[in-house]
Amino acid sequence: MQSLDIISVNVWNILISLVNLYILYRIVRRFLFKPVQKVLDQRQQEIDDQYARAEKAEADAEESKKAWQARMDAAGREADELLHTASENARSAGDAMIKDARDKAEVIVRQAEEAARLERRKAEEGIRSELAGLSTALAAKMIGREVREADHRAMIDEFIEELGDSGEQDQ
Repeated sequence: MQSLDIISVNVWNILISLVNLYILYRIVRRFLFKPVQKVLDQRQQEIDDQYARAEKAEADAEESKKAWQARMDAAGREADELLHTASENARSAGDAMIKDARDKAEVIVRQAEEAARLERRKAEEGIRSELAGLSTALAAKMIGREVREADHRAMIDEFIEELGDSGEQDQ
């Protein structure tokens, strides 16, 4: 029977062990588990706060990016409008310069044509005067008498007119 004492179960020992285990559990829970849990909860709260700040920063960054992109788009549109306006202004200024140059060229051509007509008339008048003088002198020598200059000038003018009409028809 001695072997039964070694194998036997002592209820009081089990009960005392359970009470000791319960007391140890309460002590550990009160002095170790709760502070550790409190530290873990604080850590979790800090992590959650960091995640919240990171999400807020990301949202702010996204909002800033959208605002920046909107400003860049507006600046791009404004630059395009400025380029278009400058191009239109340059084109209209160029057209105005070309028109002014053409107008000035037309004026210069008209003045040159008028000057050429005047020079031609002066040359014709000079030739008429000279022909009248020469023909009067020639006629006076040929006839041996003096011809009235007014009659002679009328005949020369008629002759020159006939030459001028035939010259214009040839052209």
